[in-house]
Amino acid sequence: MRTLEIGAKIQICSHIELTNEQKSVVEAAKKATSGSYSPYSHFKVGAAVLLDNGEIVTGSNQENAAYPSGLCAERTALFYAGARYPEARVRKIAIINRVGNNFGDKVCSPCGSCRQVICESEARAGAPIEILLCSATEVYVIQGIEALLPFGFGPKELGC
Repeated sequence: MRTLEIGAKIQICSHIELTNEQKSVVEAAKKATSGSYSPYSHFKVGAAVLLDNGEIVTGSNQENAAYPSGLCAERTALFYAGARYPEARVRKIAIINRVGNNFGDKVCSPCGSCRQVICESEARAGAPIEILLCSATEVYVIQGIEALLPFGFGPKELGC
């Protein structure tokens, strides 16, 4: 029997320690929370994606009374970015949540489905995506989805 240990390197910083580029993406994610349709959970999530062409694309969670029919902010932003700018590479994604007028006191982490979509987006880009998980006071900066999804399933697993 063997043991495999998996770890993640995560940089934790305050909002003021971010680069100007990171700040722009985080601010866009904050603004995106206002587009959230979340009448059931009241948990508003905003995501912003920075593309290599300089565009920032945003998305917010969209709930539905038939719960599985909604869509998370991350997938909304990533799918729109892919549809609107199919040749552009995703460089960064910022995610933050808000309840009422207050941003979350804990970082907002993507669900399993969103992690899988980020994994596919990295495969399309051919490079890791910087992931910024945000709270009101701090940001977890993660260099690539493997830290959050160590056994991701992508094109290479299908032999593509």
